[in-house]
Amino acid sequence: MRRFLLTVAVLLTLFPLSAVGADPEAGIDVIDVSGPLDASALEFMRSSIELAAERGQVLAVLQIDSPAVLDGAALEALNATVQDPPLPVAIWVGPAPAVAYGGIAQLVTDAEWRAISPGSYLGKPLPTIAGDDIAEGTIGEINAIPAEETGLDLQPTIRQYLQDLDGETFATADGPVVVETLKPFEDGVTLKTVTFLQPSLGTRFFRLAVIPEAAFFFLVIGLTIVSFEFFAMGPGVAAGVASICLLLAGWGIVNLPVRWWALALAVFGWGLLTAAYQKGGVIVLTILGALLLQIGGIWFVEGSGQIDARWFLILPSVLVVLFFFLLAMPTVQRARYSTQTIGRDSLIGETGVARVGLDPDGIVEVHGARWRATSHREAKVATGTQVVVTGVDGLFLEVDRVPTEREN
Repeated sequence: MRRFLLTVAVLLTLFPLSAVGADPEAGIDVIDVSGPLDASALEFMRSSIELAAERGQVLAVLQIDSPAVLDGAALEALNATVQDPPLPVAIWVGPAPAVAYGGIAQLVTDAEWRAISPGSYLGKPLPTIAGDDIAEGTIGEINAIPAEETGLDLQPTIRQYLQDLDGETFATADGPVVVETLKPFEDGVTLKTVTFLQPSLGTRFFRLAVIPEAAFFFLVIGLTIVSFEFFAMGPGVAAGVASICLLLAGWGIVNLPVRWWALALAVFGWGLLTAAYQKGGVIVLTILGALLLQIGGIWFVEGSGQIDARWFLILPSVLVVLFFFLLAMPTVQRARYSTQTIGRDSLIGETGVARVGLDPDGIVEVHGARWRATSHREAKVATGTQVVVTGVDGLFLEVDRVPTEREN
């Protein structure tokens, strides 16, 4: 599944790049990718360097702002290209407050030409790949260093950096190359044409989920909308939204260093909230479910100080889920069931089937529609039991078990 999604993302990345025609005057490509670097982002950076060489550009610059690297193989491929590039390649960490942590910090350090903007940070090199184990005794090596203490060239803007690279000699796979970033302009000089490259919209869409808080949001919202659809809403637009959310959550889960026990806690918390709603709003289950969601979200990712989820960004997701279960779903159901076209009284005497066990509340299906229902505990209505509607009480159908032939 991960390989399929990665292939799709890479193809979406390359299509817009292949459409860029050769520039009549060689210029400069600035490859701008920010956020945690998954395989698709790293492959975009590597392929963009190759494409810049094919287009005859004079220079490719990687603009870095990344707290973590998520794929080791893709990082190795990018590092190999940067160390033996087909054209001059430079790296700039910026604009401030940018960071370069994990494996990308080492890539910056090892580059022949690199600079950093004042106010940015370099460091936290361990773990190289987010989620990997850190050897004991290396705590002192994982701190972030302010730009002013890195020893790198300080360049506040990309434009200034490009100007200062004019006339410098770069090592490439074809030998040393002197870079000319400036060109004559009337009575002075100006920069050659600068093209900023970013991943395609399709790739950026998937990369929304490589931020821990976003992956958690898509997961819990997708599951909540599933519950929303199950409780008598019927398939519709909400089902499509749930599918998209769960697709993005899946992308995040397969790329991020997710703690599986925290994921299980979050799913279990959603299950408790669903059960609480089914039973008419059991406050104890509701509170416990919300707490499990928050705990699962806080510990959702093993970020090692690079991409740890922040509790104050997880909390809004939990509050949105509570809003759905406590306000949105009851309101929509009330509005639906209060319409005169439903004719609930006409259901009295009709038979149906229990979709979940009634203890004493649950869900029944009558004439293809699902309804919230209640029954006395002695009825022992289990899932799949045939029921008969005996009355209507507010939003609930009162039902009883249809006697079997033996009982008759």
